[in-house]
Amino acid sequence: MISKNQIKWIRQLEQKKFRKRDGLFVAEGPKIVGDLMRRYKPHTVFATSDWEGSVDVSVSDDELRKISFLQHPQQVLAVFPIPTVTSSIDTTQLYLALDGIQDPGNLGTIIRIADWFGIKTIFCSQDTVDAYNPKVVQATMGSIARVEVVYTNLAELFTSLPADFPVYGTLLDGENLYSKQLSAAGMIIMGNEGNGISQPIRPFVHHRLLIPQYSEGDTAESLNVAIATAITCAEFRRRTC
Repeated sequence: MISKNQIKWIRQLEQKKFRKRDGLFVAEGPKIVGDLMRRYKPHTVFATSDWEGSVDVSVSDDELRKISFLQHPQQVLAVFPIPTVTSSIDTTQLYLALDGIQDPGNLGTIIRIADWFGIKTIFCSQDTVDAYNPKVVQATMGSIARVEVVYTNLAELFTSLPADFPVYGTLLDGENLYSKQLSAAGMIIMGNEGNGISQPIRPFVHHRLLIPQYSEGDTAESLNVAIATAITCAEFRRRTC
């Protein structure tokens, strides 16, 4: 049985200030909780009798609904410590940098995309949505367990990079992604949903990329940033792996 204090505590973790205060975040569902438990020890696991894993607090379906952030709760909700991550760079690896991504669904999908294409670390500007927001965690579908998300001052990060470490950015005045020479290692910057890469960050872009538009006339003005990230990562891996 779950207590009123536990319900209040879990509900508070929907807010960034309480996640930061406690150093904890919420994950839900067998897939996401299972993936996280293979890498991190949970703080507390709340689960119904349908859940086959370890349980700290057994709850009924009604109790699970009271603590869940999902419309349709799925057997288990677990609270995990927020991982401690570092911002060191391996110049043999490919990285993503996110400049002001605001939508939780977009960030969660980008983390999932990074996982698919073997990108182990994402660097985020301080104004990017919190990766441990329950909506972001859910959208990663478990990839949050395998991809490190580092929040940092991007300008300082780029200033510290070796001069020959390539930095790519998607911009409207960029060169065609499919004809531009790409490297196996480097940093790919993806910008805000509405404004793209911010003005202070643009000078750090060594190689400007454009995903070409093939339709004519009345058509979409832009691509969703998560879709653009998937296209870009796919082309890098297709040509450099």
